[in-house]
Amino acid sequence: MTTVDQASRLRNIIKSNAASQRPLSRVITVTSGKGGVGKSNVAINLAIQFRKLGKRVIILDADFGLANIEIMFGTVPKHNLCDLIYQGKNIKEIITWRPMDVGFISGGSGISDMYNLSQDYLVYIIVNLAELDAIADVIIVDTGAGVSSAVLEFLVASSEVILVTTPEPTSITDSYSLLKALTQHVRFSPENTQVKCVSNRVTSGTEGQQLFNKINAVVQRYLKLPMTYLGAIPQDNQLQTSVMQQTPVSILYPNAKSVRAFEQITAQLTGVHSEENVKKRGMAAFFSHIIKGRKLAQAGEKAVTQ
Repeated sequence: MTTVDQASRLRNIIKSNAASQRPLSRVITVTSGKGGVGKSNVAINLAIQFRKLGKRVIILDADFGLANIEIMFGTVPKHNLCDLIYQGKNIKEIITWRPMDVGFISGGSGISDMYNLSQDYLVYIIVNLAELDAIADVIIVDTGAGVSSAVLEFLVASSEVILVTTPEPTSITDSYSLLKALTQHVRFSPENTQVKCVSNRVTSGTEGQQLFNKINAVVQRYLKLPMTYLGAIPQDNQLQTSVMQQTPVSILYPNAKSVRAFEQITAQLTGVHSEENVKKRGMAAFFSHIIKGRKLAQAGEKAVTQ
């Protein structure tokens, strides 16, 4: 089969997927303004709580360069997104299954590499990613920390963003900086992206609420960005022990106080009103949005240099 024939076939598959009535995955992107605030821990434990509710879950580790998810799971995946791109692996072959059948995909450098691929390659990859909609009800994307173009592209493409912050002044300041950069992004739409907040490493529920109120007051005054408060995760020695043992606290210590908090946050995310208001785009649309944005940015950069 020639490259042209292959590209034509793959484009027809994309049209067929778009026309089909099959369910789309709920894509939740977890992010933070700075590193070290427990973002990956939140992503993993929310995934486990979704599994306890009977949802099929896959985590995409999009923090290229820092393999936090695989470290916290205590495993080294055999394959990552690069193997899908360059080695001809299909999407099912690059999923690593962990306890409770939570799957995860290591992005490696594959996500950044996607921006430089030909259109035919991109079609192939997106067709494979579209198959995740049949495998998972919920896909949790763990982004890198901080304000970078790569992180912002993920946030803009997501219909649901969870911002993890802590009471540290630098975390508060960096969270605001991230939200400011997001609202200034040329393709950001508050109608299409819900921003939700989790207060992590607090001493009480009251401190968690006060932390959100502090951030939200500034955000509403200067950015006019609607935000939802999901809840607080308390300081928990058992959570820290679970990190050292490379086993999620929701599995190692199911009765820990932090686990009760994860359960409450997941209950909010799966509540009737929350489920109804979420726009499910699925993974094909999610990555198509990212790639399209990057291509436009590259075209703009090229025009400036000419």
